[in-house]
Amino acid sequence: MSSEVSMNPPHNETSTLFRAIGVDVGGTKTAIGVVTFPGGVVRARRIFQTCPERGGEKLLGEVERVASELAAEARADGQQIDGIGLGLCEIVNGDGEILSANCVDWTSSMVRKRLSAIAPTVIEADVRAGALAEALLGAGREARVFLYVSIGTGIASCLVIDGKPFTGARGATGTMASGPLPGFHEKPGEVLLPTLEQIASGPALVSRFNLIQGNAQTGEDVLAATANDPRAADVVRSAAEALGGGVGWLINILDPELVILGGGLGATEGAYRDQLVMSARRHVWWEGHRDLPIVTAQTGRDAGFIGAAATSWKRAQACCSLPR
Repeated sequence: MSSEVSMNPPHNETSTLFRAIGVDVGGTKTAIGVVTFPGGVVRARRIFQTCPERGGEKLLGEVERVASELAAEARADGQQIDGIGLGLCEIVNGDGEILSANCVDWTSSMVRKRLSAIAPTVIEADVRAGALAEALLGAGREARVFLYVSIGTGIASCLVIDGKPFTGARGATGTMASGPLPGFHEKPGEVLLPTLEQIASGPALVSRFNLIQGNAQTGEDVLAATANDPRAADVVRSAAEALGGGVGWLINILDPELVILGGGLGATEGAYRDQLVMSARRHVWWEGHRDLPIVTAQTGRDAGFIGAAATSWKRAQACCSLPR
């Protein structure tokens, strides 16, 4: 279950390492890993199904158990865990306070009480954690301003300026796909008021395809079905077209140097991503944005827990003047 993967090989790791546990709690899966900085080396990882329907207490208990096991393994190797960073698929403000319970019913106090017994704990929104991973170790390393869009069970975005994910006034900057989207037509003559997540996320692809007698369990199943089923192709096309319009709108407003697509669907090559990129380019207004790079996240599916761990490292740097 462990691995050593350097996300930034040019770094020379020294004996002074910050060793953090990163926790990425998503709507479908939770990934927990041990990462050392400044090199961004993944030392171990664990992945399990989130199953938020079982309740926040049981989910937090499993996160605590896995984190404790990883900390014990580190101690057995003569290493200590210096911090824990937790990225959560909820609204989290700049002070690390959890402000929503749309998917996971946790409070900041209950998380810190349980995890701080292992190591000092920092809480962050999952999309900002993923964006930080790309800023430090991925496709955003050389960019001053970029937009990170995560597409999977949910859809969220984060603007990064000078290496720092933008939090906004209340921490709600990532909710690009949560509000109603007027004018989407599922059938001729039918006008709905869904959200982008209800149209273009992984669960949305499954739901929309199965409503027309499809048979899919995951978004990847729908993508695979497009090869032989025109109904699946229509679902994927309309989803990517809608989401691409949203990305194009953000490009118009934010003027980034590039857009990085992450998450399970965002990082998957094929019709969905291709259509999304074409739609985004059609929806930009200024000619200067037409050839804007739209690239895949280099930290891949590990972005969430790497970025969460990096959040802990960055907080320790700010508080304790650790080496950069």
